[in-house]
Amino acid sequence: MTERKQDETLMAAALSVGQRELGQTWPNPAVGALIVRQTPSGPIVLGRGWTARGGRPHAEPQALAQAGEAARGATLYVTLEPCSHHGRTPPCVDAVRSAGIGRVVAAIEDPDFRVAGRGFSILREAGIEVSVGAGAGEARLAHAGHIRRVTEGRPHIMLKLAVSADGKVGLAGRRPVAITGEVARGRVHMLRATYDAVLTGIGTVLADDPQLTCRLPGMLDRSPVRVVLDSNLRLPATSALARSVSTAPLWILAAEDAPSEREGLIVALGAEVMRVRRKADGVLDLDAAVKLLALRGITRLMVEAGPRVAAAFLKHDLVDEADIFEAPLRLGDEALDALEGLPLSALDTYLSDTEIEWQGRDRLRIMRRR
Repeated sequence: MTERKQDETLMAAALSVGQRELGQTWPNPAVGALIVRQTPSGPIVLGRGWTARGGRPHAEPQALAQAGEAARGATLYVTLEPCSHHGRTPPCVDAVRSAGIGRVVAAIEDPDFRVAGRGFSILREAGIEVSVGAGAGEARLAHAGHIRRVTEGRPHIMLKLAVSADGKVGLAGRRPVAITGEVARGRVHMLRATYDAVLTGIGTVLADDPQLTCRLPGMLDRSPVRVVLDSNLRLPATSALARSVSTAPLWILAAEDAPSEREGLIVALGAEVMRVRRKADGVLDLDAAVKLLALRGITRLMVEAGPRVAAAFLKHDLVDEADIFEAPLRLGDEALDALEGLPLSALDTYLSDTEIEWQGRDRLRIMRRR
């Protein structure tokens, strides 16, 4: 096996390790790291590490601690450039130098202005060989939330839709209906577990009364922050979201002029209210909303909402990925379109199909920005 091929294989393993706490590490990226020693019989993994919940400790020091003295002269495989700035913990480059690592293989440079190649420079100045690029494509997907937050000031946004064969998401009169099967619904719960936050609109809350938690066995504690676009603070105290506020945080994005007395009632339930400006047409400014979420540390946002909110995110060019669960049933011409005021094919203007999966009877199309 060539060195390049071996680097790609071991980086794929590091990327897999890094996904263990995906959705739980915000505001930090979910990084994976391996400490590897070359032997006549092939590479041996001496230590593994991944970013812990809440973002600390980072992956590199955990992998180094596991390897111990055996790390001296070994190779570090890491999915993102080691940090070089002081935060709540010392820079990872200091730990790498102190451990005596001989070579660092990193998938991509960290675009954060506090790092942005500086980590690599420090390592090279210390006499450590640095190779960048193995697994770069996969790493850019894995760290899309971090990259978009530090370069664009907003989270990576995924739109989830469950549609019938004729492109509908509900019955006439905005009545809800079960569209996908049990396998697909389980996949949605798993998706929630890998996103920092899931967003919906107050219309969906009033119509469907969702919980938006991850209810797979043993995974309730991986539920994302629930975010509701609720310009006039209409959230009912009896809603499933309000009643489950001890399970997962609940953030309400309200207009600046929403009634303060309503805010007091919602805060008393245990939710947090954040104010966002209205646009001229009276709706919340989505660009301002997602930037506020990024300021609060959200890097990966899943939009699980009705046709109005889904179409609004698309019209504002705020959809980076779409996971579309397509069921074989048909709901008829009078049923509710998936995107209000837009054909479902409007997704093709912004995104391209990248993957197809079957979830029981249902097909999952994964689309990403071109």
